[in-house]
Amino acid sequence: MKSNLFAYGFRSHFFLAGVAALLLVVLWAMNFVAGTPIGSGWPPTLWHGHEMLFGFIASAIAGFMLTAVPSWTGQKGFAGRPLIALALVWLSGRLLIASSSLWPPWVPMTADLAFLPLLAALVMIPLLRSKNRNTPLLIVLGALWLTNLVFHVALIHRDAPLARHSLIVGIDIVLFLLTVIGGRIVPAFTTSALRQQGVEGVLKSRTSLTVLSVAAMGCVIASDVFWPDRRIAGGVAGIAAFIQGVRLLQWQTLRTLRQPIVWILHLAYAWLPIGLALKAAALLGGYEIAAFWLHALTIGALATMITAVMTRASLGHTGRPLVTHPLITLAYVLLTAAAVLRVFGLSMLRLSYPMVITWAAIFWTTSFALFLGVYTPILWGPRADGKPG
Repeated sequence: MKSNLFAYGFRSHFFLAGVAALLLVVLWAMNFVAGTPIGSGWPPTLWHGHEMLFGFIASAIAGFMLTAVPSWTGQKGFAGRPLIALALVWLSGRLLIASSSLWPPWVPMTADLAFLPLLAALVMIPLLRSKNRNTPLLIVLGALWLTNLVFHVALIHRDAPLARHSLIVGIDIVLFLLTVIGGRIVPAFTTSALRQQGVEGVLKSRTSLTVLSVAAMGCVIASDVFWPDRRIAGGVAGIAAFIQGVRLLQWQTLRTLRQPIVWILHLAYAWLPIGLALKAAALLGGYEIAAFWLHALTIGALATMITAVMTRASLGHTGRPLVTHPLITLAYVLLTAAAVLRVFGLSMLRLSYPMVITWAAIFWTTSFALFLGVYTPILWGPRADGKPG
């Protein structure tokens, strides 16, 4: 059977994101718990953070943008050689970083830094040609690339604090993207789902809250650039948490509980104010319960939203009904369990740290194994309606 993996933008990079999520956490957990070598010459914690951000998350962003841009601009979708080239560049970065001890530092750096500019080059032409309102997202990609550049330079100079700092700012930038895109798709998909239930006119999305939310996340980025790990960054995070929480309250979350493909979007967004509030508690008061605020934002908000979007978009763009497979609902639950355990397992459940890492990794890995099990045939196979793409 002919493979359709490169027939549309989401297919290859959602698949690669799922594979990365599965393998990277397994390797990290085995290294942390059992000391299994990961092959890279980088410090394991920095390798883990970098690859989750610029491997897993960046691939998912690529899949989303390569699918959304044709929809936004009304132009032909990406397929074939450009997608193959982009996938090979992404893969070369992962392999060279995984074996970085064998190469001069500039080799994996060059391969890794090539991915986001190539993605930007692909989506830039249709965005600029159509003068689309989403064109400023190219700036977001550029800013994310800049944090990656700083990371590599810091690593070459053995400046671990700067490398960690660049990852935090990179995560902030992706959270900014989540705020912009999530603020559109969560109410839009919720409205559609409620309308199918015969419920009309109950969901409001105030423009003022949208502007405040985006501005607040911009301030979070700025505070982490100029005052990292300082009280001012904690104060800004607390204000952003409040604004994001109020924004979520407008979206009628409780009415979505019968539809996993909708409530998972709400759950992902809910982790954003939770994570920001924990960050504020950690930086302002040093509370033990908030020590792992970063994983509330990464596993909770980012990975959950990525999973929600990948599972929904892959169905819609292959001509399938927007109905969640039972195993995917289980994957949602397991991913949520991984987030809860990683964030609160030490402080509230009083588990040992190796136990927290082990079980969070098991839940996470099982979740993405289920995703790949259900969605690999969808991503590799033809559309259900027989149309191209």
